[in-house]
Amino acid sequence: MTRDKFNAFCRALPATTHVVQWGGSHVWKVGGKVFAIGGWTDDGAGITFKVSHIAFELLKDQPGLRPAPYLASRGLKWIQHFAKPGLPDAELRDYIRQSHAIVAQGLSGKTRIALGLDGL
Repeated sequence: MTRDKFNAFCRALPATTHVVQWGGSHVWKVGGKVFAIGGWTDDGAGITFKVSHIAFELLKDQPGLRPAPYLASRGLKWIQHFAKPGLPDAELRDYIRQSHAIVAQGLSGKTRIALGLDGL
């Protein structure tokens, strides 16, 4: 997934904000909480997203995927798509969408209502 496609997809999800931080990573948040991180180098892309416990177990050992450095080492369930074959773009979008929903569901009810996310 290219940087432009990643950013366009994340931008289209409800109530998102975008910052560039941590050495040029494109960080997407909902309610101030991170749900996706994209970083690009000459060697390729690294796209990181939050997953359920089950998805973490299914994805962590697949070629091109790994527990996200730093986040997973602290017991958090985050996966990084870092190399081919990884996930096809359609599946990657599905996981990013699910990450957005997981993070949004963790927000307080008041915050979800304020952001128009109370239906998630």
